[in-house]
Amino acid sequence: TKRVSTARRRLRAMLLRIFTEPQQGASYDDLLAVALVAEESGFDAFFRSDHYLRMGDGSPLPGPTDAWITLAGLARDTTTIRLGTLVSPVTFRLPGPLAVSVAQVDQMSGGRVELGLGSGWFDAEHTAYGIPYPEPIGVRFDMLEEQLAIVSGLWAADAPFSFSGDHYTVVDSPALPKPTQRPGPPIVMGGSGKSRTPRLAAAYAAEWNLPFAPLADFVAGRDRVLAACEAIGRDPGTIVTSAAQVVCVGENDAEIARRAAAIGREVDELRQNGLCGTPAEIVDRLGEWASAGAERCYLQVLDLADLDHVRLIAEHVLPAVA
Repeated sequence: TKRVSTARRRLRAMLLRIFTEPQQGASYDDLLAVALVAEESGFDAFFRSDHYLRMGDGSPLPGPTDAWITLAGLARDTTTIRLGTLVSPVTFRLPGPLAVSVAQVDQMSGGRVELGLGSGWFDAEHTAYGIPYPEPIGVRFDMLEEQLAIVSGLWAADAPFSFSGDHYTVVDSPALPKPTQRPGPPIVMGGSGKSRTPRLAAAYAAEWNLPFAPLADFVAGRDRVLAACEAIGRDPGTIVTSAAQVVCVGENDAEIARRAAAIGREVDELRQNGLCGTPAEIVDRLGEWASAGAERCYLQVLDLADLDHVRLIAEHVLPAVA
């Protein structure tokens, strides 16, 4: 149709990435199966959340999987698809060991890793696994700013690296190992904050992402990030702006309803708050995001057993962005 062809012209520069939430119930083998289908189908990347506790009702089995152990396995079990977190909380890991882990996984993957880093927000998973959860959020943002400086500094340093902050101190680190990507893997920052998030994204991130928000909120957040880049003399064209949306695609109403029911959601709600509908409808909706400046879209796939869902998107939606 004319509507779809117009949307496809707008989409020619958008990359589609598969995004999973394994804390809701997934083993490594479940994640590997989705990652392999995503890779074979031509998606740009496979990302996972970094959480240790299921959210909402339902069985927690088989239990949480560690994000960076998962990505290390996928680094060896895949060959071309990019891999990353959306996003790793600074509360989970110290910045030095985090820099080591991500650099090692980057080496293991041949330079296919991206680090999503954020302040953390889910206090219940911290208490469930004995992880300190500093309050208020401003403290965690202070930690985030220092971790961004340390991780990026360790990767880029040619000589021993030192850093002195309120939360972390690094003294004469050899700044090893080095990642394959130089000066380091791309850093992804997410969030809708109006001041510190844009400032930190402009200073440290290769990409800013807004998850699960209306298009108007994305436009406003993107404008703040680009303005923050200009304020520090960074070319706004050097930062990628992206969105994450839950996805539910079917070839007809019955298939759409079945997939919505499988993830415990209502079709009308998904149409309002995500990417839900036929492939043609999804292409049209993605075209609106592309026109608003979204260069990538992370498709949140919640039913990891439904590999045909990923294949359907690859067959009928992915060609619109090729």
